[in-house]
Amino acid sequence: MVGLSPTEAIQLPNKHEGAANRDTYTVSKPVLPSGLVAFVKQDCPTCELIEPALETLMRGDEALTVYTQDDPRFPEGLSPIDDTDLTVSWHHDIETVPTLMRVSSDGTEEERIVGWSRDAWQAFCGIPELGMTLPEHRPGCGSLSVDPNRVDDLTARSSATGLATRRVKFAELEDDFEAMYDRGWSDGLPLVPPTEARVVRMLAGTSRAPTDVVAVAPPDLIDVTVEKVAVNAVMAGCKPEYLPVVIAALEAVCTDEFNMHGLLATTMGVGPVFIVNGPIAKRIGMNSGMNVFGQGNRANSTIGRAVQLIIRNVGGGRPGEVDRAAQGGPHKLGLAFAEDEAGSPWISLAQERGIAVGADAITAVCVESPRIIVDQMSRTPESLTNLLAEALLATLSPRMVVGIDALLVLSPEHMARYRDAGWDRSRFRQELENRLMINSDDIVRGHNGIDEGVPVDFAGLQLPKFRPGGLLIAHAGGPAGLFSSVFGGWVSGSKGSVPVTREIIP
Repeated sequence: MVGLSPTEAIQLPNKHEGAANRDTYTVSKPVLPSGLVAFVKQDCPTCELIEPALETLMRGDEALTVYTQDDPRFPEGLSPIDDTDLTVSWHHDIETVPTLMRVSSDGTEEERIVGWSRDAWQAFCGIPELGMTLPEHRPGCGSLSVDPNRVDDLTARSSATGLATRRVKFAELEDDFEAMYDRGWSDGLPLVPPTEARVVRMLAGTSRAPTDVVAVAPPDLIDVTVEKVAVNAVMAGCKPEYLPVVIAALEAVCTDEFNMHGLLATTMGVGPVFIVNGPIAKRIGMNSGMNVFGQGNRANSTIGRAVQLIIRNVGGGRPGEVDRAAQGGPHKLGLAFAEDEAGSPWISLAQERGIAVGADAITAVCVESPRIIVDQMSRTPESLTNLLAEALLATLSPRMVVGIDALLVLSPEHMARYRDAGWDRSRFRQELENRLMINSDDIVRGHNGIDEGVPVDFAGLQLPKFRPGGLLIAHAGGPAGLFSSVFGGWVSGSKGSVPVTREIIP
């Protein structure tokens, strides 16, 4: 296998580098000879049928060149040009065989005709007696250059720009999956081999140029191009339509506000979790319902994983090195989910954070793994809010206050209490925050024989549990189950991490 390296910044060859200094599979567009040019394949009944017509054209005044896609000897006696690698067919957009083209002296196509129609071919070639013994009409066959099993390889090999990433060749007896793990590219789970064809297919998911720099990845502060994002997205198992989401997620975490470097270096087991809003979530099949934080959905499982692989492979943020988490958590493999906007009576998380209605957006928040909040008895919004507040007060530690953020995800059954009572997002937030004020005397160091707590100088104060604006609220989960979840955050503000929302650009 030839794979593309996911571990380096992409550097295009400069004027001092010869082509021999970098492996490349790019093939420039071949120039066609002037005159008549035919594309055929032996495994096509119509192509076999028109052999007599091609023989007539070969004897005519206008030069004829025949390209054959499968059998280099077909048609015999017409000196066909071998196009079994399909380079010429692909570059000249041959979708059906037979195709007959007329090419000018400078190699420019003037016109073409596909399939077999006796009248049309006679008019095209100016030979009234052409194919008189043949049927009047026969449809052509699909060109091998548009075979779905070959298109990706052809696109990769024939790309006008090529890929800049270094190629890594595995030995014939190496196992691809073990070889990638041995080279340190893996997060511990198997990777999809990033072949050139797969990377080119992934790049089709965005309108951005492969050489565009998306972000500077910590901790090594390496420029990450769209192409390098695509390489790691392939390895993570993403589909091409996920790529704009991965790009936006990477942009969000590689900001000073989010502080990905600090997140890596802390011994606390936090990592980036991503919440997606907007029509794109449904379009790419993200899960916002049952088992929303769990396994089983490809987009949810791979988008966050792709970001983590980029930080690991390009940025150098590897566990046990810069990543110093004492215990970590499964969310550090990558966790993304969609907010259930359709089932919510409130504006979305993204809208609350300034994103226009109907726009696609992703929010990155630095948090721990989710913790379940159980309330199966409350039937009023007041009772449920009281319970949620008690649970949130214990987030991370009952004595950790002010300088932390959190993500609260309300389930549909809990959300129903607020829908039925007519509470909007603003009222819920205000009611909840009123209940999240703490008497500092209860959490000063030494109170109740506990050394952990705020300094005694803070005695006699009312302190908020979370940084102002630091509690994010989303809606997701299955339709049945009186369970919500909280993700405890890390140190917030200038000394830690602040949630970042980015619009997703196609």
